[in-house]
Amino acid sequence: MTPLGSLRLGVNIDHVATVRNARGGDTPDPLRAALMAQEAGCDGITAHLREDRRHISDADIEGLMEVLNVPLNFEMAATEEMQQIALRHRPHAVCIVPEKREERTTEGGLEVAREENKLAHFIAPLRDAGCRVSIFIGADQRQIEAAHRIGAQVIELHSGAYCDAHHEGRFDDRDRELEALREMSAFAHGLGLEVHVGHGLTYETVQPVAAFPEVMELNIGHFLIGEAIFRGLQPAIAEMRRLMDDARG
Repeated sequence: MTPLGSLRLGVNIDHVATVRNARGGDTPDPLRAALMAQEAGCDGITAHLREDRRHISDADIEGLMEVLNVPLNFEMAATEEMQQIALRHRPHAVCIVPEKREERTTEGGLEVAREENKLAHFIAPLRDAGCRVSIFIGADQRQIEAAHRIGAQVIELHSGAYCDAHHEGRFDDRDRELEALREMSAFAHGLGLEVHVGHGLTYETVQPVAAFPEVMELNIGHFLIGEAIFRGLQPAIAEMRRLMDDARG
């Protein structure tokens, strides 16, 4: 069983690239944002190289591998192209996520149980190359058990339903989703999986999740990049870090 420890913050820089790509050119630079996040005390950087390259580019991944002193969490779909890119760069971690071209953002967790054999073969070379393999899934026992069977070292639980319910004022739904995250965090930890949580977390929603002792890392991006418009990236990250630490006690 993975020992419990302090809570890490991973900052996702995808939407710095979204703003850059909206106009073209080189600014704002995701690498600069990553270095600022690193200086602000984040524990890692997350970047999702999508098949359609809508935000993060191949050059961004190359640059991040060159300049970061904190781990890179490379989010990717389970495709041969992405596997080869990950094997070439060998980031600290790869997180396998579902990906649909028509979605604005990742809408749910990966269907691991239905693709168990395929995913087991897909992640084996990544593990052999020294990457920590994470699977992005919903708070569902069946999917957690499948992730464990295929050899993933980490799961990242999708917190979007919990966050959406909170911000839409559906508090009964919010509480049910939060309880599912709590129960499945404990269940996954009991299997020996390291537990991360991400998607949609804000200053209002982060503390109940940060309080779960089994959760080792939160990955937060869109909210922090948006908040940076008003208070600056480093103060935005510092406030999130403060809230996480307060919740952890």
